Amino acid sequence: MLLSLVLHTYSMRYVLPAAVMMGTAPTYVLAWGAWRLLSAVLPARFYREVDDRLYTIYQSMVLFFFENYTGVQVIIYGDLPKNKENVVYLSNHQCTVDWIIADMLAIRQNALGHVRYVLKDGLKWLPLYGWYFSQHGGVYVKRSANFNEKEMREKLRAQMKAETPMYLVIFPEGTRYNPEIPKVIADSQSFAEKEGLAILKHVLTPRVKATHVAIDTMKDYLDAVYDVTVAYEGTVDHKGQRKLAPSMTEFLCKECPRVHIFIDRIELKDIPEEQMYMRRWLHERFEIKDKLLIEFYDAKDSKRRNKFPGKSVHSKLSLKKTLPSLLFLGGLTASMLLTESGRKLYVKTWIYGTLIGCLWVSIKP
Repeated sequence: MLLSLVLHTYSMRYVLPAAVMMGTAPTYVLAWGAWRLLSAVLPARFYREVDDRLYTIYQSMVLFFFENYTGVQVIIYGDLPKNKENVVYLSNHQCTVDWIIADMLAIRQNALGHVRYVLKDGLKWLPLYGWYFSQHGGVYVKRSANFNEKEMREKLRAQMKAETPMYLVIFPEGTRYNPEIPKVIADSQSFAEKEGLAILKHVLTPRVKATHVAIDTMKDYLDAVYDVTVAYEGTVDHKGQRKLAPSMTEFLCKECPRVHIFIDRIELKDIPEEQMYMRRWLHERFEIKDKLLIEFYDAKDSKRRNKFPGKSVHSKLSLKKTLPSLLFLGGLTASMLLTESGRKLYVKTWIYGTLIGCLWVSIKP
């Protein structure tokens, strides 16, 4: 019984981080909402500047748990500029932690508040978060024939008009690579074969529409494109077969010892403008990712496994970057919950904030 209790407690290590991250959401939304109202008569760029600072505070707190709390080693390969830039960030996609990886890189460039996502449409219904991601400059898109190019272009143009710093994260595969769902992988490979494209083993065939719209719309606004390849160490079984990448819960339970991140900074002039040619270029970039991941997972020489080729840097995130945000948001939330009126406001924010958010995104994407 004692052993069972210990194992249960061990498996619940994600509860505290999850409770704090979700528990501070109403506090954050109230702070953001107050600023949204106050800034209604100000130029859009003033609203964006403070909104980015608020977002930095919240995401810094998130990174406290995903980096400092877990103790994960972040190993960076390739070219990560020290200075912030306006970029489109393209990455392979295998789990929800991939969202956090973008934050890990952005905070190392002092650009955490600039992170905005291209997200699948269904995520806009997330309580509180779905609405806010849209307000922060995120773009919700539908897949395949339902993709609304005009809507995405208009949103990006509005961001540029407001001089919004852009760290736009796109996962071109459109869905997660999951070795436990072989049909998705097989369908992706069949599509590539049908289209005369190289068949990929460790990534899915990328879709070009969102990437093309983003780069084409913002080509005079962007500094570069970051091509990012992510591998989570420990995701191979005893037979050498690739396993499912860690979920956020598993990651917070410290089940991933190291994250390997390869960054290739690409100049805009090296990217074809026409969609047909960009599609070929994007697939070639994913061929490069696939080769990197084959080396990482399947290299015949065991010494070359579990790492990407080339020089690497073990990048440790300082507590100074994350702990103050945790104390600030945690303190505000605790203060609110200490009083009856504060608790009522807290609950109402969850309920009415979610309802208003769902209404808002159903009217205005």
